[in-house]
Amino acid sequence: MAEKTSILKEQFLERLEKVKSLSDLDEVRVAFLGKKGSISELMKEMKNLAAEEKKAFGQTVNVLKDEVAEKIAEKTKELKEQEIERENNAMPEFDVSMPANLERGSYHPITLVQRQCEDVFRSMGFTVEDYGEIVTDYECFEAVNIPKHHPARDMQDTYYLENGQLLKTQTSAAQNAIYKKYRDALVNEGRPIKAIFPGRCFRNEATDACHENTFFQMEGVMVDKNISISNLIFFMKTMLSEVFGRDIKVRLRPGYFPFVEPGFELDINCLICGGEGCPSCKNSGWLELCPCGMIHPEVLRMGGIDPEEYTGFAFGLGMTRLAMMKYGIKDIRDLNGADLRNLAQFTE
Repeated sequence: MAEKTSILKEQFLERLEKVKSLSDLDEVRVAFLGKKGSISELMKEMKNLAAEEKKAFGQTVNVLKDEVAEKIAEKTKELKEQEIERENNAMPEFDVSMPANLERGSYHPITLVQRQCEDVFRSMGFTVEDYGEIVTDYECFEAVNIPKHHPARDMQDTYYLENGQLLKTQTSAAQNAIYKKYRDALVNEGRPIKAIFPGRCFRNEATDACHENTFFQMEGVMVDKNISISNLIFFMKTMLSEVFGRDIKVRLRPGYFPFVEPGFELDINCLICGGEGCPSCKNSGWLELCPCGMIHPEVLRMGGIDPEEYTGFAFGLGMTRLAMMKYGIKDIRDLNGADLRNLAQFTE
């Protein structure tokens, strides 16, 4: 048996000498240390030995196993260092005396507007949350009071995935998780829930100047005792005035959204045509910007919050349309287009 371990060690060292890459090394590792490798197969021969020989044989094989593992670790380090050296040598030389190229890229207009909105809401005590783009049916619909087969689902043509999940159609999909995340602080410490969660949404829309299948929203919620519609109007007017740098004319009209009651559509006077009517506002002079309202008691309840004790408001700000208004972009499709000349106009 001692002779077998010696032969196996020699075979290993011979193969190790020929290794030129990490993938080659991994093949050697599997061949000797894998579950069906040579060393494992050698251990199986212990059953054929006498009792007094098994201990010595086991120790010999374990020593070999440790030596092989150590040699592989050393070779791994060596190969990685060689790879780094090759990459460094492959880096192009550059002349530090050459003048700098002062041409800069630019941020997307939606990114600029989103950052500005986040700063405004942070100044008012809101936290900024992040949430995934692929969600469950429960998160996107059921948790915001849209059960299966509810007719409100027809309002959103949804992209479903083969695993039953979907691309979120609205940032409201994060509401349930936000309530559960902060409800203990609300109930036990009396700290109101104040959060915004921007994100990209997807709907199977027929595209035109004011509709796209991929767009950005910013959901916001506030939950505490004695929250009213007046609080909602104050925060929205403050945000819009900060973003546009002037007082913005808005209107509230009744709107149906299953997760709020009562629900409203907050429209702003179209800043592209000045209220005279254009394709961007469907010639109405107004642009729908922010569905909003008082959070439905059932939605609070599903988030673990007692609607008899707490109330709150929620809004879904259309970041894409807000960017259109701020920068005078007439066609929403330009924002997802590949023409860099459109984006080059915007700098921070």
